Amino acid sequence: MALKAVQVEVASWEVHKGTYGKDTLRPVTIKQVLDAQQPHPDAEFKIDDVEITQVSFVGQIRNISTQTTNITYKLDDGTGTIEVKQWIDADAAMDTTSDSTISKPKLIENEWARVWGRLKAFNNKRHVGAHVIRPVVDKMEITYHLLEATYVHLYFIKGPLDQIKAEGGGANGDAGEVGYGGGGNTGTNAQPMLNVSVAARKVYQTLKTSPQNNEGLHVQNIAALVSMNVPDVRKAGDELLSNSMIFTTVDDDTWAVLEF
Repeated sequence: MALKAVQVEVASWEVHKGTYGKDTLRPVTIKQVLDAQQPHPDAEFKIDDVEITQVSFVGQIRNISTQTTNITYKLDDGTGTIEVKQWIDADAAMDTTSDSTISKPKLIENEWARVWGRLKAFNNKRHVGAHVIRPVVDKMEITYHLLEATYVHLYFIKGPLDQIKAEGGGANGDAGEVGYGGGGNTGTNAQPMLNVSVAARKVYQTLKTSPQNNEGLHVQNIAALVSMNVPDVRKAGDELLSNSMIFTTVDDDTWAVLEF
């Protein structure tokens, strides 16, 4: 159901591609924000060569700095760090009878938060001006968001999933088994596996077939299962991550298979 909702949302972006930069909300990672292109200072930022205005992401709060006019949060999602600024409404802050100020959720360091806002640049330094920032209560929201951001990224660089299936993107002509990243036919003869080393294939198959919870497997567990040393497992994991076949979950050393 969640994937279908993402597909509908992406489809709406495709319909309005001509006016995409005027009103958008895109799920992203912090690395995507930092790598976004801006042709000139007055232009909208672009990710995957598509204009963005509003972005949404999750991150762990590393630091909170309160100023007279704003609160600056430093967020880290495992792909990068960025400052998020939320401006203080002086009138609302002085209104002690307001229900919104009383019930506003508290943000604390080392906890996760979700941000909705606009990417900005000042003095060659990027930050996000937050419209809304709230604590993440259910940690599964973190995993869901990273999957959603990955799905949208793959949509723009590879095309709609239905289109890939129709074009017979699977290995051996098995279009019905194709998927983004590691989905579908993922044996050693499958097309995505042709671009990775033997070690990466072993790690991938272990991740795909070994019993695990929703968080995936830690690199040390994988090393024990495939009888490899940890540095070699990390190297193999980097190959799989760069090919969008796995993704990190609770930390950089815990991975799960990416498939839809």
